[in-house]
Amino acid sequence: MMLFDSTLRRELARNFGATLVVILTVVLTMMLIRTLGQAAVGQVSPQDVVLLLGYVALGYLPLMLSLSLFVAVVATLSRMYYESEMTVWFTSGVGLTRFVRPVVRMSWPVLLVIGLLALFVWPWQNQRSVELKERFERRSDLSRVAPGQFQTSSDGTRVFFIERDAADSRTGRNVFILSTLPASESVTTARSGQIEMIGDDRYLVLERGQQNEEDLRNGDKTLARFDSYRVRAGDRVLSRLDDLPARARRSIQLLREPTPRHLGELVWRLGLLLGGANLVLLGIGLSASNPRRASNWNLLFALLTFVVYYNFINLSQAWVASGKAGMGAALVVVHGGAFLIAMGLLWWREHRNFRIGWRARRAGPAGVA
Repeated sequence: MMLFDSTLRRELARNFGATLVVILTVVLTMMLIRTLGQAAVGQVSPQDVVLLLGYVALGYLPLMLSLSLFVAVVATLSRMYYESEMTVWFTSGVGLTRFVRPVVRMSWPVLLVIGLLALFVWPWQNQRSVELKERFERRSDLSRVAPGQFQTSSDGTRVFFIERDAADSRTGRNVFILSTLPASESVTTARSGQIEMIGDDRYLVLERGQQNEEDLRNGDKTLARFDSYRVRAGDRVLSRLDDLPARARRSIQLLREPTPRHLGELVWRLGLLLGGANLVLLGIGLSASNPRRASNWNLLFALLTFVVYYNFINLSQAWVASGKAGMGAALVVVHGGAFLIAMGLLWWREHRNFRIGWRARRAGPAGVA
C-alpha cells in the first residue's frame, strides 16, 4: 500500500503541475491583454503594466490552484478507470474511499497555500493595485501624455498633444491644447510649457503661443497671443487609501468591522479554501467512468461542476453583503451542502464498486472451473 500511495501522489503532483502551467499561461495572457487595454486608454500607467499584471496574477492564483488541483484529481483517476487499473484495485478489495488519503496528503499543502493567498495576499495585492492607480491619477495631465500622441485629460474637457522634453518630465515643447466647455471652445498652442504647483493644484504655464477661442452661444471668435499663459493642468486628487473597498482590507479588519459588505468579502475568501477542499473530494467521485466507452465526458462535467460551485461562492458573497443571509448560514448552506454531496457521491460509488468487485470475485472460481 505504500507503493500505491506514493505512485498515486506522484502522478497527481505531475498532473497538477502541468495543469497549473497551462491555466497560468492562459490567464496571464488574458490579463496582459486587459491591462494593456487599460494602459492604452489612460487608466493605468504604461510603466506599471508588468507590476500590475503581477498583482492581478497573485489575486487569481487561489482560483487557479483550486482548478488545477481539481482537474489533476479528475484526470488522474479517470485515466486509472480508462486503463482498468481501478477495476483491478476494486477486485482486490481496495475501495474508492481508500483513494481519499493519498489524494488529501498530496492536496493539503496546496490548500494551505490557497488559504494563505485568499486571507492575506488577496487584500494586499488589491491595496497595492489601488495605490498604483491612485498614484497615476495624482499625476498631472501633462505627465499622462505620451510624446507625439493625443490624449484626453482626466476630467474629459481637454485634449493634449505635446513633445515632452527628455531631460525634464515637467517641461514640454510644441504644446497643443483643445479645451471644450459648455459655453466655449478654445485651441491653445505654445512653443513650450512647464508644470508649476500653486497650493494643491497643478498649473501648466505656457510660453510664446496663441489662443483661438469661440463662444458657442453666439459664434464670436477671439484670437489672443501671449508670452506667458497659465492653465490648470489637473486638480488635486483625494486619496482613496482611507476609504478602501472591502476586497482591499485585511481579513482582521473585516472581522473588527463586521458590516454586511465586509462579512460578504470574508465569506468569499473562506469560500476559496473550503471550496478547494470540497472540490478535491468531489473530484474523486466525479472521476468514475466506463472504460468500454470510447468517449469520456468526465473532465467536461468536472469543469462544469467547478463553474457552478464558483458561482455559488460568488452568490453566497452577494447574499451576505446584501443582508439576505448571515455569514455562518451562507458557509453552511454552500460548502456544507457541497461536502454532503461529495460524501454521498463517494458512498454511492463505493457501494456500486463493491457490488461489481463482489460479482467479479464470485464469477472467478466458476470461470476457472
